[in-house]
Amino acid sequence: MLDWPDCRNARDLGGTPTSDGRRIRVGALLRSDGHDLLTGPAVQAVRDSSVSRIIDLRRARECERNPSPFARDAPYRHSPLLNEVLDYVPPPDSYSPMLDHNRHRIGAAFRVAAEAPPGGVVVHCHAGKDRTGVLVALLLAVAGVAPDEIADDYAATDGCSRLAMLNTLTHLDRRYGGATPYLTGTGVEAGLLRAVRARLAA
Repeated sequence: MLDWPDCRNARDLGGTPTSDGRRIRVGALLRSDGHDLLTGPAVQAVRDSSVSRIIDLRRARECERNPSPFARDAPYRHSPLLNEVLDYVPPPDSYSPMLDHNRHRIGAAFRVAAEAPPGGVVVHCHAGKDRTGVLVALLLAVAGVAPDEIADDYAATDGCSRLAMLNTLTHLDRRYGGATPYLTGTGVEAGLLRAVRARLAA
């Protein structure tokens, strides 16, 4: 967990093992809930850190209602993961419809992470649960992290069950052939997939 006062589930994915015996680099990939309640010292601590990209997955209206303190900072990128109007009913035990209905937005957010300059990448939405969970899962999967490990990280967020993420990853495999074919289908080039693997896994 990260010492970001007023963020409820900010954590570093560093140390997560990959299937080939490597680990996610400490400080390379971080996840959290929204930053609008961060204390002033915490905001400055983030600015003083090695974070090079902050990816805000919220809708535009959420950003207007609760602006990010980093919105004018160079590392900040707004990349909404969901369409403005939700055209499906989210089931309680899977993010499969999110993958299916927001594919190009998800690909665009992945690209923002892949193209970040050297340094840490922070992914967040409002609660740091659903949208953040899906994008982080794709980043970890591309880096070679196994489904069980991805589900363990997801379940570290309050109110999140391993089963929901495992169901999501099963759907990703069965319908698309896994994270890499899914993202390739959104226009993410092979070079960006390699870049994510290189920056995340050591």
